[in-house]
Amino acid sequence: MQQESGYKANMMVGDQCYPAFELRNLLNFIEIHLGETVAADIYQKIGLGPLELEAMQFVYVWQVEFAMEQLRLLSPDKEVGARLGASYQVESLDVLLPFFDQFTTLGECLKFVIQNPDLAGSFADTLVRIEDDMLWVRWLNTGKVSADKFAFQFQHSVCALLGAARQLVDNPVFIDEIHFASPKCNTPFLSSETSATMVFDCDFFEWGINLGVLNNQLAYQFDPINPKKMQPESISLIDRVLNGIRDGMPTPAKLDQFAQTLHMSDRSLRRKLSAAGTTYQKLVDQVRCQAAINLILADQLSIEDIAETLGYGDVSHFRQSFKHWLGYPPGHFLRLNQQTNPMPEQTSF
Repeated sequence: MQQESGYKANMMVGDQCYPAFELRNLLNFIEIHLGETVAADIYQKIGLGPLELEAMQFVYVWQVEFAMEQLRLLSPDKEVGARLGASYQVESLDVLLPFFDQFTTLGECLKFVIQNPDLAGSFADTLVRIEDDMLWVRWLNTGKVSADKFAFQFQHSVCALLGAARQLVDNPVFIDEIHFASPKCNTPFLSSETSATMVFDCDFFEWGINLGVLNNQLAYQFDPINPKKMQPESISLIDRVLNGIRDGMPTPAKLDQFAQTLHMSDRSLRRKLSAAGTTYQKLVDQVRCQAAINLILADQLSIEDIAETLGYGDVSHFRQSFKHWLGYPPGHFLRLNQQTNPMPEQTSF
């Protein structure tokens, strides 16, 4: 029986819905560290006001990503992403709290966060694996994000998860190793905050933690939670396009054909996607890349068969496309991501 690879296509883009707590925490941090004028400018550019945001459960991915990018570009602190993540408080994670309140261990919380990007937020696809007594969470840059931006988002995620974990269990929690797919740089805050060994010039960004830590019992005292609707009220245009592309695989419709199914012109669809920070071709590439990763990691089909399954008439074209997406040809990618101990179908984390 095939074992679960641990790959999660979690990357969120454009007008997909993202938990509003992320944007609230982010703008509060920006106001403190960059000033009220910068925060007010960002509020204006994302089309929201503080009181409006306070009442929301979900916002758009592009709004969170825009604010994060402004913080990264305007702050002189190279570790500002890590500091942002470390500043989060559990009580601010509103849509997550009713679920955390049902769990008993840290591992259950981590598993929920990884498997529910619509509620926890995610800017990257992840590959989770177990090696010996370590659990590793590897980030895959399927969105072709710049190295500096990806590193910022990665450090933010690591520190946000670690900070929440420490509050949930009221116990010392540390990460064992953090790997960077970038040259060596100074990381005094990240090193101090996580106590992790930093390793640079790796194949991927990833972090590893001892499995025993995930067995820690939750000690956080949750306040009585008022149940609310925990899902966005309407499906986003990006989701409609992604679902349509997936349904049309291996030969998705051309942009003009797809626009007709949405009862709009191709120009209108192109403009709407551009406003959300993407293009139709990028979304087609995203679907193909994520499908290719799943098939490659399953290791049940030859590269030739995978290429045919994904609609490529020429296997060399598929190899070139995959290398463009993730930086490695399919065979080398599989060797880098084969697991010493594959994840069991029922895993405790």
